[in-house]
Amino acid sequence: MTMLTRRRLLQAGAGLVPAVALGARPAEAETAAIPTTGVVPSALAGFDSAMKTFITERNISCAQLAVAKGGKILLARGYGAYTKAGASVLVQPTSLFRIASLSKSLTGAALARLAQDGKVSLGAKVSTLLGLSTTADPRLANVTVWRLLQHTGGWNRDVTPDPLWNDTNIAAALDLSLPVGHADIIKYVSARKLDFDPGAKYVYSNYGYMLAGRVIEKISGMSYESYIRQQLLSPVGISRMRLGRSLRSQAFSTEVPYESKYTRKSVVDDSGAVVPFPFGGFNMPNQDANGGWVASAVDMVKWGFVFDAPGVVLNKTSISRVFAKPETGVNSGGSWYGLGWHVRNNNVGTLNTWHNGSMPGTFSFLARVQNGVSYCAIFNRREEEGSPDFDVIDPILGKAISTVKTWPTTDLTSRYF
Repeated sequence: MTMLTRRRLLQAGAGLVPAVALGARPAEAETAAIPTTGVVPSALAGFDSAMKTFITERNISCAQLAVAKGGKILLARGYGAYTKAGASVLVQPTSLFRIASLSKSLTGAALARLAQDGKVSLGAKVSTLLGLSTTADPRLANVTVWRLLQHTGGWNRDVTPDPLWNDTNIAAALDLSLPVGHADIIKYVSARKLDFDPGAKYVYSNYGYMLAGRVIEKISGMSYESYIRQQLLSPVGISRMRLGRSLRSQAFSTEVPYESKYTRKSVVDDSGAVVPFPFGGFNMPNQDANGGWVASAVDMVKWGFVFDAPGVVLNKTSISRVFAKPETGVNSGGSWYGLGWHVRNNNVGTLNTWHNGSMPGTFSFLARVQNGVSYCAIFNRREEEGSPDFDVIDPILGKAISTVKTWPTTDLTSRYF
């Protein structure tokens, strides 16, 4: 995530900055031609209009939006269509998308729950929990679970390439065939020095969250996916979400295709084949705890309700831990990183929390803002060279809140769960 991205994310629906101008708006005929499914109450038409414009400007073929207030899902929309087995399929509000780093909120909550249940301390040393050698860098002994989850563990992907996207070099260094797995990645990274002292500063780290997934497995005695689904999702009736797969042929029956103009040599085998970047250019199973889930926008909005309802999955203490300020404190923009969420104080004395997700073929954004409003948008492509900015979905949807004169009261949740 770039500094510019973080600066924009700081606004996250708080209405502090206007949407970024993107030139002439698409003609009404263009946006009206987008196939749609689901329910959009007339009072929330501003959200729908904003999404259609965003989609048209970026030539996005598949997208979703869900909007909620006060624990009720009020808007659930699928946009676009794709071809499967020779037939055109409309995107539904329940279609599955890769959500990329929105996955981190699940991983953070899982460790908060394990701490709540007395099974681990968030202050525990990760090297001890996972049996990692500290020979290459004794500072690794100072990496705690807190520091993994708050991105202060000591890894900087701008200095040392992100190991979750460095499969070929890791395989070569360890004299292995592709694909590499979690254990291989950990062996490779643990043999190298950290990029900075743990706890000294915030630097976003996918590797830290991958390690957090292994802590969940070690402490719970379950697979990462099973623990999340059984202990976090099942209690709130979310059953569609699961870990994604690498190849197009492995896609789930209701999962959309992903688009990118880029190709890459496959990292899921040693064939040397050049593949579309979203389908074998990276290893989805390795992304699990940092970016591996597939979900729908309604799933993610409902997941966000967990943090407004102490006792359902997390108690009040655990929720406060999820959003607690790290030892590095508040950044210059007034926000901080909790356990899988960006966090800031808002205008009404509560917290705005949000996250984006980005990988080849995916862009996603989830926010919980003031007055109980939350929303999630997901797309089957991300910003690439020559395309308009995708991060502006944040202020665009934040601005759409101001178009609502009276919030509807009909809860759509039972329609989709």
